[in-house]
Amino acid sequence: MKLSNRITSISPGGSDGWGVFYRARAMLAAGTPVTELTIGEHDVRTAPDILDAMHRAATGGHTGYAIVPGTPALRRAAAERVTRMTGVPTGPENILITAGGQAALFAAHLATCGDGQKGLFIDPYYATYPGTIRAAGGVAVPVQARAEDGFQPRPDAIAAQAEGASSLLINSPNNPTGVVYSRDTLDGIASVCRDHDLWLISDEVYDCQVWEGEHISPRALPGMADRTILVGSMSKSHAMTGSRIGWICAPVEVIDHLINLSTNTNYGVAGFVQDAATYALGLGPEAEARVAAPFARRRDMTLALIAGQNTVRAVPPQGAMYTMLDIRATGLSGEDFANRLLDEERIAVMPGESFGTAAAGHIRVAMTIPDAAYEDALRRVLAFAARLAW
Repeated sequence: MKLSNRITSISPGGSDGWGVFYRARAMLAAGTPVTELTIGEHDVRTAPDILDAMHRAATGGHTGYAIVPGTPALRRAAAERVTRMTGVPTGPENILITAGGQAALFAAHLATCGDGQKGLFIDPYYATYPGTIRAAGGVAVPVQARAEDGFQPRPDAIAAQAEGASSLLINSPNNPTGVVYSRDTLDGIASVCRDHDLWLISDEVYDCQVWEGEHISPRALPGMADRTILVGSMSKSHAMTGSRIGWICAPVEVIDHLINLSTNTNYGVAGFVQDAATYALGLGPEAEARVAAPFARRRDMTLALIAGQNTVRAVPPQGAMYTMLDIRATGLSGEDFANRLLDEERIAVMPGESFGTAAAGHIRVAMTIPDAAYEDALRRVLAFAARLAW
Protein backbone atom coordinates (compact mmCIF):
# COMPACT_ATOMS: atom_id res chain seq x y z
CA MET A 1 0.00 0.00 0.00
CA LYS A 2 1.19 3.48 -0.84
CA LEU A 3 0.47 6.89 0.60
CA SER A 4 -0.64 9.62 -1.77
CA ASN A 5 1.96 11.65 -3.64
CA ARG A 6 0.44 14.81 -2.21
CA ILE A 7 0.97 13.85 1.41
CA THR A 8 4.46 12.46 0.87
CA SER A 9 5.62 15.49 -1.15
CA ILE A 10 4.75 18.16 1.44
CA SER A 11 8.29 18.01 2.77
CA PRO A 12 11.06 17.14 0.30
CA GLY A 13 13.35 15.82 3.04
CA GLY A 14 16.92 16.83 3.83
CA SER A 15 18.09 19.47 6.27
CA ASP A 16 15.79 22.46 6.66
CA GLY A 17 17.94 24.29 9.21
CA TRP A 18 15.57 23.55 12.10
CA GLY A 19 17.98 21.12 13.75
CA VAL A 20 19.29 23.92 15.99
CA PHE A 21 15.82 24.53 17.37
CA TYR A 22 15.22 20.85 18.07
CA ARG A 23 18.65 20.51 19.72
CA ALA A 24 17.92 23.50 21.93
CA ARG A 25 14.58 22.03 23.02
CA ALA A 26 16.26 18.69 23.79
CA MET A 27 18.89 20.46 25.90
CA LEU A 28 16.20 22.29 27.83
CA ALA A 29 14.32 19.04 28.41
CA ALA A 30 17.52 17.51 29.77
CA GLY A 31 17.93 20.38 32.24
CA THR A 32 20.59 22.41 30.39
CA PRO A 33 19.86 26.15 30.58
CA VAL A 34 19.42 27.67 27.12
CA THR A 35 18.39 31.20 26.18
CA GLU A 36 15.87 30.80 23.37
CA LEU A 37 15.62 33.43 20.67
CA THR A 38 14.06 31.07 18.16
CA ILE A 39 10.30 31.13 17.50
CA GLY A 40 7.73 33.93 17.45
CA GLU A 41 6.08 33.18 20.76
CA HIS A 42 5.29 36.14 23.03
CA ASP A 43 6.97 36.16 26.43
CA VAL A 44 3.73 37.61 27.85
CA ARG A 45 0.84 35.20 27.31
CA THR A 46 -2.80 35.80 26.44
CA ALA A 47 -4.27 38.56 28.62
CA PRO A 48 -6.27 37.31 31.64
CA ASP A 49 -9.42 39.19 30.63
CA ILE A 50 -9.42 37.44 27.23
CA LEU A 51 -9.04 34.09 28.97
CA ASP A 52 -11.86 35.05 31.32
CA ALA A 53 -14.08 35.74 28.30
CA MET A 54 -13.17 32.35 26.89
CA HIS A 55 -13.96 30.68 30.22
CA ARG A 56 -17.33 32.42 30.49
CA ALA A 57 -18.24 31.35 26.98
CA ALA A 58 -17.25 27.74 27.61
CA THR A 59 -18.98 27.40 30.97
CA GLY A 60 -21.95 29.27 29.50
CA GLY A 61 -22.45 26.44 27.06
CA HIS A 62 -20.81 27.58 23.81
CA THR A 63 -19.06 24.22 23.45
CA GLY A 64 -21.12 22.61 20.72
CA TYR A 65 -20.75 22.95 16.96
CA ALA A 66 -20.24 26.58 16.00
CA ILE A 67 -21.57 27.84 12.68
CA VAL A 68 -18.99 26.92 10.04
CA PRO A 69 -18.21 30.35 8.49
CA GLY A 70 -17.70 31.80 11.97
CA THR A 71 -20.06 33.37 14.45
CA PRO A 72 -21.82 36.46 13.07
CA ALA A 73 -20.31 38.57 15.86
CA LEU A 74 -16.74 37.54 15.11
CA ARG A 75 -17.16 37.89 11.37
CA ARG A 76 -18.42 41.44 11.93
CA ALA A 77 -15.59 42.24 14.32
CA ALA A 78 -12.96 40.87 11.95
CA ALA A 79 -14.50 42.78 9.03
CA GLU A 80 -14.41 46.00 11.06
CA ARG A 81 -10.75 45.43 11.90
CA VAL A 82 -9.85 44.70 8.27
CA THR A 83 -11.65 47.87 7.21
CA ARG A 84 -9.67 49.86 9.77
CA MET A 85 -6.31 48.33 8.89
CA THR A 86 -6.65 48.34 5.09
CA GLY A 87 -8.96 51.26 4.39
CA VAL A 88 -11.12 49.04 2.16
CA PRO A 89 -14.79 48.68 3.15
CA THR A 90 -15.28 45.09 4.28
CA GLY A 91 -18.37 43.21 5.39
CA PRO A 92 -18.83 39.94 7.27
CA GLU A 93 -19.63 38.25 3.96
CA ASN A 94 -15.95 38.82 3.05
CA ILE A 95 -14.73 36.93 6.13
CA LEU A 96 -14.23 33.24 6.89
CA ILE A 97 -13.05 32.36 10.40
CA THR A 98 -10.25 29.79 10.36
CA ALA A 99 -8.22 27.73 12.82
CA GLY A 100 -5.40 30.26 12.87
CA GLY A 101 -3.46 31.93 10.10
CA GLN A 102 -1.90 28.65 9.00
CA ALA A 103 -5.28 27.12 8.16
CA ALA A 104 -6.09 30.33 6.29
CA LEU A 105 -2.90 30.05 4.23
CA PHE A 106 -3.73 26.47 3.26
CA ALA A 107 -7.31 27.35 2.33
CA ALA A 108 -6.16 30.35 0.28
CA HIS A 109 -3.79 28.19 -1.75
CA LEU A 110 -6.33 25.43 -2.21
CA ALA A 111 -8.67 28.08 -3.64
CA THR A 112 -6.14 29.61 -6.03
CA CYS A 113 -3.42 27.11 -6.88
CA GLY A 114 -4.57 24.16 -8.97
CA ASP A 115 -2.78 20.84 -9.26
CA GLY A 116 0.61 21.36 -10.85
CA GLN A 117 0.28 25.15 -11.02
CA LYS A 118 3.08 27.31 -9.70
CA GLY A 119 2.54 29.08 -6.42
CA LEU A 120 5.11 31.84 -6.00
CA PHE A 121 6.40 33.01 -2.63
CA ILE A 122 9.14 35.36 -1.46
CA ASP A 123 12.43 33.98 -0.11
CA PRO A 124 13.27 34.51 2.80
CA TYR A 125 9.97 33.01 3.90
CA TYR A 126 8.07 31.76 6.91
CA ALA A 127 8.95 28.11 7.30
CA THR A 128 5.59 26.58 6.31
CA TYR A 129 5.07 28.49 3.05
CA PRO A 130 6.47 25.99 0.52
CA GLY A 131 4.94 22.99 2.30
CA THR A 132 1.56 24.70 2.36
CA ILE A 133 1.68 25.26 -1.39
CA ARG A 134 2.72 21.66 -2.01
CA ALA A 135 -0.03 20.40 0.33
CA ALA A 136 -2.56 22.26 -1.80
CA GLY A 137 -1.26 20.51 -4.92
CA GLY A 138 0.81 23.39 -6.26
CA VAL A 139 4.45 23.66 -7.24
CA ALA A 140 6.23 25.89 -4.72
CA VAL A 141 8.50 28.40 -6.50
CA PRO A 142 10.60 30.86 -4.46
CA VAL A 143 11.46 34.36 -5.63
CA GLN A 144 14.51 35.74 -3.88
CA ALA A 145 14.48 39.08 -2.10
CA ARG A 146 18.13 40.03 -1.74
CA ALA A 147 19.86 41.35 1.36
CA GLU A 148 21.51 44.06 -0.75
CA ASP A 149 18.01 45.31 -1.66
CA GLY A 150 17.01 45.46 2.01
CA PHE A 151 15.00 42.25 1.45
CA GLN A 152 12.46 44.24 -0.57
CA PRO A 153 11.15 41.94 -3.35
CA ARG A 154 11.91 43.10 -6.89
CA PRO A 155 8.89 43.09 -9.19
CA ASP A 156 11.04 42.11 -12.18
CA ALA A 157 12.20 38.99 -10.31
CA ILE A 158 8.57 38.06 -9.62
CA ALA A 159 7.57 38.71 -13.23
CA ALA A 160 10.40 36.43 -14.39
CA GLN A 161 8.72 33.51 -12.57
CA ALA A 162 5.11 34.42 -13.34
CA GLU A 163 4.66 32.26 -16.45
CA GLY A 164 2.47 29.31 -15.47
CA ALA A 165 1.88 30.65 -11.96
CA SER A 166 -1.55 31.20 -10.44
CA SER A 167 -0.71 32.85 -7.13
CA LEU A 168 1.86 34.90 -5.25
CA LEU A 169 2.25 34.82 -1.47
CA ILE A 170 3.75 37.83 0.32
CA ASN A 171 4.16 38.76 3.99
CA SER A 172 4.58 42.33 5.27
CA PRO A 173 5.63 43.11 7.95
CA ASN A 174 7.85 40.20 7.17
CA ASN A 175 8.84 37.11 9.08
CA PRO A 176 11.80 36.42 9.16
CA THR A 177 13.43 39.70 8.10
CA GLY A 178 11.38 42.31 9.97
CA VAL A 179 11.11 44.30 6.73
CA VAL A 180 7.99 46.33 5.91
CA TYR A 181 7.38 46.44 2.17
CA SER A 182 7.46 49.95 0.76
CA ARG A 183 4.72 51.51 -1.32
CA ASP A 184 6.96 51.30 -4.40
CA THR A 185 7.53 47.58 -3.76
CA LEU A 186 3.82 46.90 -3.30
CA ASP A 187 2.86 48.98 -6.35
CA GLY A 188 5.31 46.89 -8.37
CA ILE A 189 3.95 43.64 -6.97
CA ALA A 190 0.40 44.71 -7.72
CA SER A 191 1.36 45.58 -11.29
CA VAL A 192 2.88 42.11 -11.81
CA CYS A 193 -0.26 40.47 -10.40
CA ARG A 194 -2.53 42.44 -12.70
CA ASP A 195 -0.31 41.91 -15.76
CA HIS A 196 0.03 38.15 -15.20
CA ASP A 197 -3.44 37.49 -13.76
CA LEU A 198 -2.11 36.26 -10.41
CA TRP A 199 -4.01 35.90 -7.18
CA LEU A 200 -2.17 37.74 -4.41
CA ILE A 201 -2.23 36.05 -1.02
CA SER A 202 -1.21 38.64 1.55
CA ASP A 203 -0.18 37.35 4.99
CA GLU A 204 -0.76 40.36 7.26
CA VAL A 205 -0.59 38.75 10.69
CA TYR A 206 1.99 41.35 11.86
CA ASP A 207 0.04 44.36 10.60
CA CYS A 208 -0.11 45.95 14.06
CA GLN A 209 3.65 45.63 14.65
CA VAL A 210 5.15 48.40 12.52
CA TRP A 211 8.08 50.39 13.91
CA GLU A 212 9.13 52.31 10.82
CA GLY A 213 7.20 53.28 7.70
CA GLU A 214 3.57 52.24 7.33
CA HIS A 215 1.61 49.08 6.80
CA ILE A 216 0.01 49.12 3.37
CA SER A 217 -2.31 46.30 2.48
CA PRO A 218 -2.10 45.47 -1.24
CA ARG A 219 -5.85 44.95 -1.09
CA ALA A 220 -6.13 48.76 -1.02
CA LEU A 221 -4.16 49.30 -4.23
CA PRO A 222 -5.92 49.99 -7.57
CA GLY A 223 -7.50 46.89 -9.10
CA MET A 224 -6.37 44.61 -6.25
CA ALA A 225 -9.40 44.14 -3.99
CA ASP A 226 -10.87 41.51 -6.31
CA ARG A 227 -7.64 39.53 -6.65
CA THR A 228 -6.27 39.71 -3.10
CA ILE A 229 -6.85 37.16 -0.36
CA LEU A 230 -5.83 38.56 3.01
CA VAL A 231 -4.78 36.30 5.88
CA GLY A 232 -5.26 37.59 9.43
CA SER A 233 -4.80 36.11 12.87
CA MET A 234 -5.23 36.80 16.57
CA SER A 235 -1.94 35.04 17.31
CA LYS A 236 0.45 37.97 17.03
CA SER A 237 -1.90 40.91 17.63
CA HIS A 238 -3.39 39.53 20.86
CA ALA A 239 -0.85 36.86 21.94
CA MET A 240 -3.45 34.13 21.27
CA THR A 241 -1.08 31.74 19.50
CA GLY A 242 -2.43 28.54 21.06
CA SER A 243 -6.07 29.51 20.60
CA ARG A 244 -5.78 28.90 16.83
CA ILE A 245 -8.07 31.65 15.62
CA GLY A 246 -7.72 33.66 12.42
CA TRP A 247 -9.52 34.61 9.23
CA ILE A 248 -9.47 34.94 5.49
CA CYS A 249 -10.73 38.14 3.90
CA ALA A 250 -11.58 37.73 0.23
CA PRO A 251 -14.18 38.43 -2.44
CA VAL A 252 -17.57 36.92 -1.62
CA GLU A 253 -17.33 34.23 -4.32
CA VAL A 254 -14.06 33.00 -2.81
CA ILE A 255 -15.52 32.95 0.69
CA ASP A 256 -18.55 31.00 -0.48
CA HIS A 257 -16.33 28.25 -1.89
CA LEU A 258 -14.07 28.26 1.18
CA ILE A 259 -17.10 27.75 3.41
CA ASN A 260 -17.59 24.49 1.51
CA LEU A 261 -13.96 23.62 2.21
CA SER A 262 -14.33 24.37 5.90
CA THR A 263 -17.50 22.28 6.07
CA ASN A 264 -15.56 19.32 4.73
CA THR A 265 -12.40 19.77 6.79
CA ASN A 266 -12.46 21.16 10.33
CA TYR A 267 -16.19 22.01 10.38
CA GLY A 268 -15.68 25.36 12.03
CA VAL A 269 -13.78 26.73 15.02
CA ALA A 270 -14.65 26.27 18.70
CA GLY A 271 -17.39 28.71 19.66
CA PHE A 272 -15.90 29.68 23.02
CA VAL A 273 -12.62 30.59 21.30
CA GLN A 274 -14.53 32.70 18.79
CA ASP A 275 -16.32 34.49 21.63
CA ALA A 276 -12.98 35.26 23.27
CA ALA A 277 -11.64 36.60 19.96
CA THR A 278 -14.73 38.78 19.55
CA TYR A 279 -14.15 40.17 23.03
CA ALA A 280 -10.45 40.77 22.28
CA LEU A 281 -11.16 42.63 19.04
CA GLY A 282 -13.64 44.77 20.95
CA LEU A 283 -10.79 46.06 23.10
CA GLY A 284 -9.61 48.08 20.11
CA PRO A 285 -6.16 49.06 18.83
CA GLU A 286 -4.98 50.06 22.30
CA ALA A 287 -4.89 46.41 23.37
CA GLU A 288 -2.92 45.48 20.26
CA ALA A 289 -0.46 48.30 20.97
CA ARG A 290 0.17 46.93 24.48
CA VAL A 291 0.99 43.49 23.05
CA ALA A 292 3.31 45.05 20.47
CA ALA A 293 5.13 47.48 22.78
CA PRO A 294 7.84 45.09 24.07
CA PHE A 295 8.99 44.34 20.53
CA ALA A 296 9.28 48.03 19.71
CA ARG A 297 11.51 48.51 22.78
CA ARG A 298 13.66 45.52 21.91
CA ARG A 299 13.96 46.67 18.33
CA ASP A 300 15.48 49.93 19.60
CA MET A 301 17.84 47.96 21.86
CA THR A 302 18.87 45.88 18.86
CA LEU A 303 19.69 48.88 16.69
CA ALA A 304 21.70 50.53 19.49
CA LEU A 305 23.77 47.41 20.14
CA ILE A 306 24.44 46.78 16.45
CA ALA A 307 25.56 50.39 16.02
CA GLY A 308 28.17 49.84 18.75
CA GLN A 309 30.13 47.15 16.89
CA ASN A 310 31.43 46.49 13.38
CA THR A 311 31.22 42.73 12.82
CA VAL A 312 27.50 42.02 12.47
CA ARG A 313 25.32 43.94 10.04
CA ALA A 314 21.56 44.07 9.80
CA VAL A 315 18.73 45.41 7.72
CA PRO A 316 16.98 47.45 10.44
CA PRO A 317 13.79 45.63 11.48
CA GLN A 318 10.86 47.85 10.56
CA GLY A 319 8.15 45.57 11.96
CA ALA A 320 7.28 42.19 13.51
CA MET A 321 9.21 40.58 16.37
CA TYR A 322 12.43 39.53 14.65
CA THR A 323 15.73 40.86 13.42
CA MET A 324 17.88 39.24 10.73
CA LEU A 325 21.59 39.54 11.46
CA ASP A 326 24.26 39.22 8.76
CA ILE A 327 27.09 37.15 10.28
CA ARG A 328 29.03 36.49 7.06
CA ALA A 329 32.05 38.37 8.46
CA THR A 330 32.63 35.35 10.70
CA GLY A 331 33.20 33.12 7.69
CA LEU A 332 30.46 30.73 8.85
CA SER A 333 27.12 29.82 7.39
CA GLY A 334 24.08 30.77 9.43
CA GLU A 335 23.60 27.12 10.38
CA ASP A 336 27.21 26.61 11.52
CA PHE A 337 27.16 29.88 13.47
CA ALA A 338 23.88 28.95 15.19
CA ASN A 339 25.15 25.50 16.15
CA ARG A 340 28.37 26.89 17.61
CA LEU A 341 26.46 29.62 19.43
CA LEU A 342 24.24 26.99 21.01
CA ASP A 343 27.17 24.76 21.99
CA GLU A 344 29.45 27.49 23.31
CA GLU A 345 27.10 30.18 24.61
CA ARG A 346 23.88 28.20 25.23
CA ILE A 347 21.95 30.71 23.11
CA ALA A 348 19.53 29.37 20.46
CA VAL A 349 18.77 31.36 17.31
CA MET A 350 17.43 30.30 13.92
CA PRO A 351 19.83 29.97 10.98
CA GLY A 352 18.91 32.16 8.04
CA GLU A 353 18.99 29.03 5.90
CA SER A 354 15.88 27.85 7.77
CA PHE A 355 13.96 30.44 5.76
CA GLY A 356 15.39 29.85 2.30
CA THR A 357 18.57 30.55 0.40
CA ALA A 358 18.29 34.36 0.27
CA ALA A 359 19.16 34.61 3.99
CA ALA A 360 22.18 32.30 3.89
CA GLY A 361 24.92 33.66 6.12
CA HIS A 362 22.37 35.26 8.43
CA ILE A 363 20.65 34.33 11.68
CA ARG A 364 17.15 35.26 12.78
CA VAL A 365 16.82 36.52 16.34
CA ALA A 366 13.35 36.50 17.90
CA MET A 367 12.91 39.42 20.31
CA THR A 368 10.71 37.31 22.55
CA ILE A 369 12.27 37.25 26.01
CA PRO A 370 12.16 39.97 28.71
CA ASP A 371 14.10 43.14 28.00
CA ALA A 372 17.08 42.65 30.34
CA ALA A 373 17.58 39.03 29.30
CA TYR A 374 17.23 39.98 25.64
CA GLU A 375 19.80 42.74 25.87
CA ASP A 376 22.27 40.46 27.64
CA ALA A 377 21.77 37.66 25.12
CA LEU A 378 22.19 39.95 22.11
CA ARG A 379 25.38 41.44 23.59
CA ARG A 380 26.73 37.90 23.90
CA VAL A 381 25.73 37.03 20.33
CA LEU A 382 27.55 40.11 19.00
CA ALA A 383 30.63 39.43 21.14
CA PHE A 384 30.67 35.81 19.97
CA ALA A 385 30.56 36.94 16.34
CA ALA A 386 33.40 39.39 16.96
CA ARG A 387 35.57 36.65 18.43
CA LEU A 388 34.94 34.39 15.45
CA ALA A 389 35.73 37.18 12.99
CA TRP A 390 38.97 37.99 14.81
